[in-house]
Amino acid sequence: MKNKKLLVILSVIFVIIVFLGIFKNNLYKIIYPKTYQEIVSTYAEKYQLEENLVFAVIKAESNFKEKAVSHKNAIGLMQIMEETAKEVAKKYEIEIDLNQAEEELLKVENNIHIGSKYLSILMERYGNKEVAVAAYNAGMGTVDNWIEKGIIKADGSDIEKIPYKETNHYVRKILRNYKMYEELYK
Repeated sequence: MKNKKLLVILSVIFVIIVFLGIFKNNLYKIIYPKTYQEIVSTYAEKYQLEENLVFAVIKAESNFKEKAVSHKNAIGLMQIMEETAKEVAKKYEIEIDLNQAEEELLKVENNIHIGSKYLSILMERYGNKEVAVAAYNAGMGTVDNWIEKGIIKADGSDIEKIPYKETNHYVRKILRNYKMYEELYK
């Protein structure tokens, strides 16, 4: 009787292992989706960004919840601050109603458009994703200060030295998400 129970348990474990081995990528694709693919592709191409980086930011910022609003009032999929959105939209002539910025940022296309443009500005400024996403989280002034004081290197090679715990964790999360998207969607 004991041997029969043990055999059944081992059989179930074996089936689960085989199932996970076969369907692992499909399960991961549920966890790391490419929701809004067409919109992300459009703006990633327009602003010369890697699509997977945009998806990694969306995953980390809102986990694809388009109506997300943070405790600091960052809005939408890419969690953009209203003032940042207004600056980017005005400077780069992105057509949104600046008087209704919060409502506009809750619209998927507007949020991805402005978020992608802002991310491209940071990529152009810093030249690497590590420092650019640190600035996406902590702000350009803060990151410029860290670089100026030698706290982190401009090339992003010592990104683990970011002094803000939240930003340090954020950058690691983005890079992990980015790596997963790269592996899943080769």
